[in-house]
Amino acid sequence: MKIDAIVNGIVIDHITAGKGMKLYHLLGLEALNASVALIQNVNSKKMGKKDIIKIDSDISLNTDVLGYVDPGVTVSIIKNGVTVEKKSIDLPEKLTDVIFCKNPRCITSTEQELPNIFTLTDKEQQIYRCAYCETKAKSE
Repeated sequence: MKIDAIVNGIVIDHITAGKGMKLYHLLGLEALNASVALIQNVNSKKMGKKDIIKIDSDISLNTDVLGYVDPGVTVSIIKNGVTVEKKSIDLPEKLTDVIFCKNPRCITSTEQELPNIFTLTDKEQQIYRCAYCETKAKSE
């Protein structure tokens, strides 16, 4: 299989095998008017198997989504065929409108214009809690 190199765009690498499609949808990549390649179950010396997403467009990415779904992914920015920036994404301290509170008594259930804000309360267990009612978010 041959996937062309990207001239200007983004490569999301080191995605845990099987999580690439979830990231594809959460990032809204299906709505892009650009070439997007989702490569699944690629052999990796470091991870065994991994997924990769290549986006042939310079777009703004919600790195909070990346860090929440799969901390440790890397994002490479490509300009004129050269990697100009590469960063590893960690768990975000705060999530806004990435996950939604399931508590029916939470103020976000009745006041839909309020943002859904969750804060990281336990990094080791990857636990997020609603900023308004303290309800624990469902784990990914």
